[in-house]
Amino acid sequence: MIFRYTILYVDDVPATLDFFERAFGLQRGFLHESGDYGELTTGDTKLAFSSTTLMKQLEKNPAAPNAKTPTFEIAFETENVKAALDRAIDAGATLVQDVRDEPWGQTTSYVSDPNGYLIEMCSAVTMPDAG
Repeated sequence: MIFRYTILYVDDVPATLDFFERAFGLQRGFLHESGDYGELTTGDTKLAFSSTTLMKQLEKNPAAPNAKTPTFEIAFETENVKAALDRAIDAGATLVQDVRDEPWGQTTSYVSDPNGYLIEMCSAVTMPDAG
């Protein structure tokens, strides 16, 4: 098995792809002509979006995400968390947590996308010297 993609359910797939391109610099891999499914390239694993309309047609009943009571988060690692946060806010993200240095050696910040999904922007974890 390999982890190929994660699919988030959204009301407007093209608008969500546009937001993630502007906010996080991701590249669009695919948008179906129906507008009901799209993917962003993120290395070997894709971040995909399917419309809530399509999911209902497929007899699924997706719940709306809520960044205040998340059940998961998406995390993007970056060398400059502050610059990533500023770019995301400029693209329309909502601030959840400003840039903060964590005790485990990582810098983090959180936003929610226009759909309500919680997104972390973080540095790589810096392990203390064994010294």
